Amino acid sequence: MNQRLKEKIRESLSSVLPITAIVLLLSFTLAPVPMGTLGLFFLGAVMLIVGMGLFTLGADMSLMQMGNHIGAHLTRSRNLKLMVGVMFIMGVFITMAEPDLTVLANQVPGIPNPLLIGAVAFGVGLFLVAAVLRVVFQKKLSYMLIALYAVVFFVAIFVSEDYVPVAFDSGGVTTGPITVPFILALGIGVASVRSGSGAQDDSFGLVALGSVGPILAVLVLGLFYPMTSEPTAALVQNPADTHETLLLFGEAFPHYFGEVAIALSPILLTFLAFQLLYLKLPRRQLLRIGVGLLYTYVGLVLFLTGVNVGFMPAGSFIGQLIGGSDYAWLLVPIGMVVGYFIVAAEPAVHVLNSQVEELTGGAISKRAMLLSLSIGVACSIGLAMVRVLTGLSIWYFLVPGYLLALGLTFFVPPIFTAIAFDSGGVASGAMTATFLLPFAMGACSALGGNMLTDAFGVVAMVAMTPLITIQALGLIYRFKTRHMEAMPADAASASDDEIIDVE
Repeated sequence: MNQRLKEKIRESLSSVLPITAIVLLLSFTLAPVPMGTLGLFFLGAVMLIVGMGLFTLGADMSLMQMGNHIGAHLTRSRNLKLMVGVMFIMGVFITMAEPDLTVLANQVPGIPNPLLIGAVAFGVGLFLVAAVLRVVFQKKLSYMLIALYAVVFFVAIFVSEDYVPVAFDSGGVTTGPITVPFILALGIGVASVRSGSGAQDDSFGLVALGSVGPILAVLVLGLFYPMTSEPTAALVQNPADTHETLLLFGEAFPHYFGEVAIALSPILLTFLAFQLLYLKLPRRQLLRIGVGLLYTYVGLVLFLTGVNVGFMPAGSFIGQLIGGSDYAWLLVPIGMVVGYFIVAAEPAVHVLNSQVEELTGGAISKRAMLLSLSIGVACSIGLAMVRVLTGLSIWYFLVPGYLLALGLTFFVPPIFTAIAFDSGGVASGAMTATFLLPFAMGACSALGGNMLTDAFGVVAMVAMTPLITIQALGLIYRFKTRHMEAMPADAASASDDEIIDVE
């Protein structure tokens, strides 16, 4: 256990260090960050490293196991009413407690928090049911995605443009560090009961469909509830000394202790009910899950406190300073570099990448997944900064982006489509909501742009581009596989390792 924890900490250290180095470089060159704000950032980075290490280990031991067992039992029971009821309730309550969604809702003052969170939660619950029924009735994921996104864009035509970026952002932040491991495990559990060649493909796709629900729900909300005010950039906290720095973190800890406890309670209570009624897992396995849940809890508290108290002020300040300077165009390359490295600091990304590598037997490696995600997020932040600088409508990016992503579904293996659309939700997590969105809002404020139409949409862009890059990986995989099939047997054997890494 200690060895595994050390490995997870080392993994999180290598993920967080690059973004920390970038902020440090910017603070000594283009955007001198006040020492108090910098102190908050560095203490937050330490919390991220420890918190992400604990969380990823704990998620493997607890959330993934609980979701897997529940999903498998629901499918074996063949009780459609039980399946629909449990999935809907779990989707609603887990989403309502998702910290990433609360962060976004707090930055959209034009809609009351309970109204926005309630609409998003209902959308996730409804579409999580649809996602599980798709696996049970063996419906093709790509066809469902094409139909649903056609409905989304049709409804968006009739909604105020202020609502569109917020709606697509909601779809991204909903699938955060608590939701993703559990929903991924549900999918794996449901698919494990199935037999046949498509069972592995159906292990993914729940996050993909779960991300569509919030977009549609918020767009429908926009038909009836007008936006009442425009958000403002976050105030930059600059504590005067170490005492004030520690005080800010000390004030935040109780809040996140309670928030994470509320977020995890629906999963825990559902699992306990299934354990008492159906599962009857041995005591040793329950103990392991309990220890993993403790790691998950402590890790998430540290992670969320670190990103919200330490990263949000730094992101906002850097964005304001660069956006208000004579070299505002540097927002684009700086945003791309930050985007490339920041995706590795998303804890849910590591959970997804590990599951992909495990379930595909190494055919899709973690390294290839992370590289594809990093390229995708780098492009998305670059495009988002172009929007901040120019005020271009988000329609110019979303329509061609989704047309390309949905078009690729006809040419790549189904598993790549499922993983790609899952990746879109996973990549747009806590780091996007607490660093990149404040970064864009700060830049937009300095440039005098419209915050709702120009700054919001960053999360949406981050959620969109992995759909393209992961499926591009699928095209490479398909090309290499066909090339292998056409080669003589001895040459194919020599090239086997190259294909397994998909690189």
